[in-house]
Amino acid sequence: MAALRWQFWLGFGFFLSVVIGAIAGAVWLYYVAMDANEVPLRRLVVQGELTYLTPPQVRDALAGESLGSFFSAEVNQVQALLEAQPWVEQASVRKEWPDILKVFIVERRPLGHWNPATRPDALVSVNGDVFEVDKAVLTEFLPALSGPEHAVKETVEHYQRVTELLHMNGHQVVALTLTERFAVDVELLSGIRLRLGREGLLERVQRFIDLFPTLIRQRTQPIDYVDLRYDTGVAVAWKEEQER
Repeated sequence: MAALRWQFWLGFGFFLSVVIGAIAGAVWLYYVAMDANEVPLRRLVVQGELTYLTPPQVRDALAGESLGSFFSAEVNQVQALLEAQPWVEQASVRKEWPDILKVFIVERRPLGHWNPATRPDALVSVNGDVFEVDKAVLTEFLPALSGPEHAVKETVEHYQRVTELLHMNGHQVVALTLTERFAVDVELLSGIRLRLGREGLLERVQRFIDLFPTLIRQRTQPIDYVDLRYDTGVAVAWKEEQER
């Protein structure tokens, strides 16, 4: 009987030591996993078609942040930090064992300068997002888009519709203004200004396109503006000699 009792307590003690050891090991492994010094993220791989950003700039955006270890790093937090950068439209982040953090960047595509008279650092993207950057990185021409701050989307939509039709017919838009009354004025590379008003914009643009060959044959003076805010016909102003 004493031998059986001794065997029971021996087995129970062994079992208890195994359980305690397993718990202690799990706790130790948890703290090791969460310790950035034990499993640090050593490499940051930046991917995506970058035109205005550089991989070092992306790294700099995360340089002052404590990302933790491979196990403790929060990819959502890293994503939020990257998407707070003005040129970043979207960022996706994933970890790759044992020490790699991979980020894929989708840049914002600038459509034009936004309200350049009052906001010299502002751009507007093709999606209608206004953001401020150092414009020294721009290498391409961008038109000047002006409008109420509460009507960015409308300004972008008007520009995209009008410029497509004009471009197809050999005219380049360099500026578009949406007034507080939602009337549209357009300036072309040739210096001609189009007053389109609020309604039937594409029909009025097409009217200008149809009349343009006749207008330039009528006089040798360059056109100042063409007012298309009429149901039929147009009003044309010609530049004076001193305005050329």
